[in-house]
Amino acid sequence: MKEYVIIGNGTAAVGCVEGIRSVDPDGPITILSKESRPVYSRPLISYYLEGKTDLDRMRYRPADFYEKNGCRVLIGETATRIDSSSKSVSTDRGGEISYDALCVAAGSSPFVPPFEGLESVDQKFTFQTLDDALALESALSKDARVLIVGAGLIGLKCAEGIAERVGSITVCDLADRVLSSILDSECAALIQRHLEEKGIRFALSDSVVRFDGHSASLKSGTEVDFDILVLAVGVRANTGLIREAGGEVNRGILVNESMQTSVPDVFAAGDCAEGFDFSFGAKRVLAILPNAYMQGYTAGVNMAGGTASFSNAIPMNSIGFFGLHLMSAGTYEGEMIEDKGDGILKRFFVKDGRLKGFILIGATDRAGIYTSLIREGTPLDTIDFDSAVKMASNSVFSQKTRRFKFGGVV
Repeated sequence: MKEYVIIGNGTAAVGCVEGIRSVDPDGPITILSKESRPVYSRPLISYYLEGKTDLDRMRYRPADFYEKNGCRVLIGETATRIDSSSKSVSTDRGGEISYDALCVAAGSSPFVPPFEGLESVDQKFTFQTLDDALALESALSKDARVLIVGAGLIGLKCAEGIAERVGSITVCDLADRVLSSILDSECAALIQRHLEEKGIRFALSDSVVRFDGHSASLKSGTEVDFDILVLAVGVRANTGLIREAGGEVNRGILVNESMQTSVPDVFAAGDCAEGFDFSFGAKRVLAILPNAYMQGYTAGVNMAGGTASFSNAIPMNSIGFFGLHLMSAGTYEGEMIEDKGDGILKRFFVKDGRLKGFILIGATDRAGIYTSLIREGTPLDTIDFDSAVKMASNSVFSQKTRRFKFGGVV
């Protein structure tokens, strides 16, 4: 009987368990969980602080998930070494676990730059895990001044989550716009104005030079006084275990379409893995929940002796701030086609007759139709794309395509 080990206990790990069980209903599965919690949905940590959810509703799977799937979960235990010759994993508690097939779903860790004087700040936090959110919550007060370093997804969701629980929030970033990794200047400006209307202040094209207790000196010469510091500069894939085992890594752990690493019988999935981006045409880390699950599921199927591949991953983001929703996907290359309305901005990027990416602000209904067009490389001259720009609908497809996709007689 095959023995499976999964390093990590997040979305990719769940996908891996369910992929294994789709092929092998009986082989024992051991999960090493660095966090001392059952699997939960990390994107919900800001909603927890905002009071829109609670710990029970944050579960990513029911409480009996592990038991039903025959999993042994080592809570709070961290993998420290993979020995590919003996096919075993060592842990920080002195354990040694044998495997026939292994999946590294170790995620990523916050990147904290070596700011001068950072050690002088008492109340400093990162914002990636539920424990991070709970620690931050314990420091919040109605008159607290909060400085968030980082105007990306993590920093801005943190700002939204605590906005009603603190006195003021200032967000600084070296980039010249918010969400610089996913939005162009005009789209970013729209989001920034919306956040400023909610009382959030920004210091962009600026960076912290040094900290002195509860004061930050910025490159521009501005001094920002604060009570609470949140470091949301970015994350880095946890690649160390595979690197030390002699495997190939870049920004993430390099995997093929089967999620196999260069180490025999070792797979990788989720935020630590670097797989193929279909829209970009090259490998890169795609640290988003849907891809993490699909990578994990693919890895699990192949670990159990089945056959699966995941070759059409694309970057996607679906997020909202104070009621204004945005979604982006793919890459922003080629001709831009735009549709504007009252509080709505939609941008589509077309190259070689195919949709390569989009940005939607204020109108995200049925956006899955657009992502389907990207993933499948649908020639736009085979559908009514002009209508699709105005409104996403199954009717933009031909009768033949609708019959194939959705079944029935059209």
